[in-house]
Amino acid sequence: MDNAGTPGAAVRSGAQWLVSALEAEGVDTIFGYPGGAIMPVYDALVDSRLRHILVRHEQGAALAADGYARASGRIGVCMATSGPGATNLLTGIANAFMDSVPMLAITGQVSSALMGTDAFQEVDIFGMSLPVVKHSFIVRCAADVAATVHEACAIACSGRPGPVLIDLPKDVQLARAAAAPWRSREASAVHAAGAVNLDAAISLMSRSARPLLYVGGGVGIARAETALRDFVAATAVPVVCTLKGLGALDPDQPEFMGMLGMHGSPAANHAVQSCDLLIVLGARFDDRATGKLETFAPGARVLHIDADAAEIGKLRGADVALGGPLEHMLQLLAQHSPVATEDWRAHCASLRSLYANRYDAPGDDVYAPALLRDLSRAAGPGSIVACDVGQHQMWVAQHWRINACSRHLTSGGLGTMGYGLPAALGAQLACPEAHVICVSGDGSIMMNLQELATARRYGIPVKIVLLDNGCLGMVRQWQELFFEQRYSEVDLSDNPDFVALAAAFGIEAFAIERRADVSAAIDRLLAAKGPILCHVRIDPRANVWPLVPPGKSNGEMMDSAA
Repeated sequence: MDNAGTPGAAVRSGAQWLVSALEAEGVDTIFGYPGGAIMPVYDALVDSRLRHILVRHEQGAALAADGYARASGRIGVCMATSGPGATNLLTGIANAFMDSVPMLAITGQVSSALMGTDAFQEVDIFGMSLPVVKHSFIVRCAADVAATVHEACAIACSGRPGPVLIDLPKDVQLARAAAAPWRSREASAVHAAGAVNLDAAISLMSRSARPLLYVGGGVGIARAETALRDFVAATAVPVVCTLKGLGALDPDQPEFMGMLGMHGSPAANHAVQSCDLLIVLGARFDDRATGKLETFAPGARVLHIDADAAEIGKLRGADVALGGPLEHMLQLLAQHSPVATEDWRAHCASLRSLYANRYDAPGDDVYAPALLRDLSRAAGPGSIVACDVGQHQMWVAQHWRINACSRHLTSGGLGTMGYGLPAALGAQLACPEAHVICVSGDGSIMMNLQELATARRYGIPVKIVLLDNGCLGMVRQWQELFFEQRYSEVDLSDNPDFVALAAAFGIEAFAIERRADVSAAIDRLLAAKGPILCHVRIDPRANVWPLVPPGKSNGEMMDSAA
C-alpha cells in the first residue's frame, strides 16, 4: 500500500523532498561538507529538523556515519558535493561495504544537461562506486527523490547491510514537483531451515566430540548476541571470534577462547586446529582469521550458518549449510544440540589458562596492553572503543574487554588508517551518554587529524589515546621479521608535538611516558567533560604477539621469544 508518509499532492523541490524523506526514515544526523552541486540540499536543511555535523574532510563524513551506524544500529548518512567531494567519500563507503555497515551516501552532481561533458567538478561517482555499494542511484526527476530515498534506506538496512549511494543532479534538486507515490517494503518472512539441512546439522553435531563455534561479525550485524549466548549456555561449546566478532560473547564466559587468526590468542588458534567440528556463524573464512587456508582446522567438518548465501562455500566447502537469520538458526539448533564433551571442555579450559595474557612486562615505560586493559576496566562495560589500524588495533582486540559488537568499532575488512577519530565522533553523537574512546597511533591520527576541529566545534567529548612509537609500527614489525630489518619509509620520529597541536585546535591534551603515570592519566581522561587527548609515548621496538607468519598455519605462531 502507499506509505502514509507521502504528503499527497504537495509540490516541493527535489532538495526539500530529500530532506523530508530522510526525516520520515527517522534520520536525525547527517555528516557532510557543502559545495556547489549540493547547495540546494544545504539550503533545504535550514528549515529541517535534521542535525548536520560539518566535518573538515568528506572522508571524515563517511567514517563518522560508519561509526554512528555501528554504535546505534541505525543507518548512517553522509553527504558531499560532486567531483572531489564525492570521490573523498569513496574510502568511507568502501569501508562500510567491507564491514557490512548500513550507510546512505548522498552526492551532488552537475546539472543533467552537463553530465558527460567533463563539466567543472563532474565525475561518474555512480560508476566509480559500483564495486563498493549494495546499490547506486542517479535521480532523474524531482518527483522520484523521496521514493529513491526510501528505497535506498530499505536496501541499505535489509539482509546483509551495506552502503547505498544516491547521486543527485543539481537541476533535480532545484526542480519542483509532487512526489511520486512509493510503496513500503513488506517485512521479509522468517527463513525456515529446510528439514533436511536442519536434520543434517543436528546429526553432524551429535557425532562431534570436539565442536567449536567460529563466530564472525555477522552475529553483531544480526543483533544475535543474546541467541548466541543462550546457545553457548545450553551446549557449553567453546567459542573463538574474529576481529569483528569480538563482543558477541561475554569475555568472562568460560567458553570464550579469544580471537583467532594472525594476531589471535594461542588458545583460540590451537582449539581451532584440534576441533572435529567447526560451527561457522556469520563468518567468511577471511585470510587474517584462517592463515594458510588448506591447513585451517584440518580435522574438522564444517557447519556453515550465514544470512548471506554467497559466503557459504566461497572459500571452504561446507559439509552442511544453513542459510537464514542467525538468531532463528541458533534457536532451532539449541533445541536439539548435544552438550560439548567434558574432555573437550577441560582441554579448552586448560588452553585458556595456559595462554592467559600477562601484563608484567619489565621496565618503566608505558606497556600498551596493560594501559588498554586498565582503561577498558575503568571505562566500564557501556564504553565504546573506536580503533585506527595498526599495532594498537590488535592490542585493543587482544586486551580490551569487549562485551558487545556495537561497542568495538574497527576497520576490519578494508583496514582504513584514519578511521578511529571520525568513527568515535559518530559513535559519541549516536550514544551521548557513553564513554567513547578513540585509540589511535601516530601514523593513523595524521590521516584525519583535521576532525579535531569537529570535536571542538560541537563539544563532542571523545577521549583520544594516541599511542606514539615514532614509526609505522606494524609495517616496521613486518620489515623487522620478514624483510631482514631493511626498514623502508617507516620512520615518524619527526612527528609534531601532538599536545601542542591538539591545543591549537582547542582540545585539552597532555602527555605521559612512564608506567607510573598511567593510573592518573586514565582518571583524567574519563573525568574530562569535553574532548581530550592523551599522548602516550611507547617503545618503538614493541611488537604485537603472537603473530602467524604469512603463508603459515595458525598452529605455527611466533611469539616474543621466537
